[in-house]
Amino acid sequence: MLSPRILLLARADGGRITTPLRNAALSALDPFGDTRKVAWQGDDGVSAGLVSFSGETSIDHFPYSETLVVHAGLVTLQTSEQRLELGAGDSAVIGYGTPVRVQASAGSQWAFCTVDLPDAPLHPGLTWIDPRTPLNPSAAPDAQILIGPAPQCRANNLFDDADTELRVGVWDSTPYARHGRPHKLHELMYLIEGSMTLQDDDGVDVTVNTGDTVFVAKGAPCAWNSTVYVRKVYAVK
Repeated sequence: MLSPRILLLARADGGRITTPLRNAALSALDPFGDTRKVAWQGDDGVSAGLVSFSGETSIDHFPYSETLVVHAGLVTLQTSEQRLELGAGDSAVIGYGTPVRVQASAGSQWAFCTVDLPDAPLHPGLTWIDPRTPLNPSAAPDAQILIGPAPQCRANNLFDDADTELRVGVWDSTPYARHGRPHKLHELMYLIEGSMTLQDDDGVDVTVNTGDTVFVAKGAPCAWNSTVYVRKVYAVK
């Protein structure tokens, strides 16, 4: 059983990361096979890591819901009704059961978070995560874990699957700090703007800057400190 951790998946500048990654397909149905580099694969159907894929493939029935954040290249997702062209910094969700054609230019790479619950109802379709979508006020962190004043937070779920409880959208916040606590959900985060530092219970800091992607596993001890405005894409389960 993996110990829940804070896992940096990709830097905006393509710089080296120290997160352990293993080349492995998520299942026999994985359309990207061992081009996946897996950082996290839990027993609850949630996985995260990187895909380095070039070329094209057609999938009749996408085997899970996949949130992807493109870090290099150009990735085109196409169904009979939709077409998304994703460059570096763009995010989207491929819903479970989607018939989709994926085309990726040479050197394409994306960070991913997948939810694989075979008994869940189909949720086909493509969802673009608009980084500048209008946001609505949302709850601040619990007062008892805050260090200093409460921030002003906003969010907007752009993909919401009630059956798997996967939600993907955009969140922002004024600066704040909070004490460490076990992370309540699995969360993939792509930083659209700003910078923050996450810290585990051993005191190890992970600084996440604009354009970086990080995954925090459910239950991972995690403190937060941001001294500037932060806006991020999130995928939580």
